[in-house]
Amino acid sequence: MRLELNGLSVDCIIGDMPGERVRTQRLVLDVVLEIAATAAQSDSLSDTVDYVALGEAIRAKLVSAKCRMIERAARLAAEVCMEDGKVRAATVRVTKSGAVAGLASASAVVSI
Repeated sequence: MRLELNGLSVDCIIGDMPGERVRTQRLVLDVVLEIAATAAQSDSLSDTVDYVALGEAIRAKLVSAKCRMIERAARLAAEVCMEDGKVRAATVRVTKSGAVAGLASASAVVSI
C-alpha cells in the first residue's frame, strides 16, 4: 500500500549562497511511503504511519540541519521516514521555488 503526503511546507535555512545562509526559505515536500495495507482493513492509527508526527519530525530535522543542497534535504527527509518501522520504502521530492531567476522551481527526489 502507498501512503502519500503532499505539499508539506518547511521553512528552513537552505542554500549555498551567503544570503541564503542567514534567512529561511520555503521547501515543499511530497512524500510517498510504502507500508503494509493493515490500516486499510483495521481502520486503526496503530496500524499505519502517524503522518502528523512524521511531518513534524521531518520539519524538525530540516530546520536543524540547515542544508546547503536540496538533494541533502531530500535524503534527510527520507531517512526520517525510514525510522518508522512501518515504512518499507520512502520517496521524497523536495521543491525549492525562486532560487534562480527565470526558473519556477528546482526539485530533488530521493528514494530509499
